[in-house]
Amino acid sequence: MASDLSGAKAALRAAALAGRMAGGDAQALGANLAAALAPHRGATLAGYWPMRGEPDPRPAMAAHDGLVCLPEVVAPATPLRFRLWRGETLVPGVFGTSHPPESCPEVTPRVLIVPLAGFDAALNRLGYGGGFYDRTLAQLRGQGPVTAIGLAWAGQQVGPIPIEATDEPLDLLVTDCDILAPRM
Repeated sequence: MASDLSGAKAALRAAALAGRMAGGDAQALGANLAAALAPHRGATLAGYWPMRGEPDPRPAMAAHDGLVCLPEVVAPATPLRFRLWRGETLVPGVFGTSHPPESCPEVTPRVLIVPLAGFDAALNRLGYGGGFYDRTLAQLRGQGPVTAIGLAWAGQQVGPIPIEATDEPLDLLVTDCDILAPRM
């Protein structure tokens, strides 16, 4: 059963990543992300440094009225750590990531821009398979309210994603076409 689920997710991930490489309207994506972040002025925001065709959240991060931090992968199967970022030169991390240096203090975000491989019509998130954001969101939500905003090109939408008990939901999904909220 687990291998069937892994195989299904791998096939969906391949299709979603192909859609991501096609890109989209960066200006519309940025405007939609800025609108989604507007109610969160003053909150500590976690963004990410884009890689491998990921939509770029940096313009919205730069415009955010509040502290901004970036994630750091600490170790396999652990939550992410977040370091305050004020424009310092980033250092290379694992899996091709980049993060602020150790001299930057750790902070706890209340709003996260979450990268993803793909999403479905129910706004389920398909990650990269490491579970880092699921573990991180579960930990942060155990400490208080957190808003998770998925960021994707519209072309990253795939068929239904099989959900596991450890999958953490998104509160919003921002694409270059729309700002979507899960149906209750």
